[in-house]
Amino acid sequence: MPGYKMHMAGAGAVTGAVVAGTTWLGVYRPGFEATICLCLFSILGGLFPDVDTDSKGRRFFYGAALVVDAVLIYKQQYRYAAVLGFCALLPAIGSHRGWTHSWWAGLLIPSSVLLAPMILLGLPWQPFVPYYLATVLGYFSHLLLDGKF
Repeated sequence: MPGYKMHMAGAGAVTGAVVAGTTWLGVYRPGFEATICLCLFSILGGLFPDVDTDSKGRRFFYGAALVVDAVLIYKQQYRYAAVLGFCALLPAIGSHRGWTHSWWAGLLIPSSVLLAPMILLGLPWQPFVPYYLATVLGYFSHLLLDGKF
């Protein structure tokens, strides 16, 4: 079973290759900063499936959820804070390599990359599609490295 470093490297490599291919084909040409962000989203997607066990990914995601939840409570956005808290509990109800290691979770969980800016900030979802796809690529690279594909 690969560790977090292998999952990070796999996610970054897959997304880097896809970005290089789409740039070469002229389909999508992100700038340097966007490419770095795409790789970061991919790495985060590659770490997420292991939130159901004690891992670096779990510490990162729960730490981030705690900070965001505290900010939402401070801003009296209790509904969003409750939804985030509920969603943060979901990985705990499954076993390791359970639902977080499924193909449908690999499509559903990254949808927050599209929904959060739209719901919280009122932004259109279309500009965030490349970041969603990068997160999905990272997620699926994790599943591939774990032998779930």
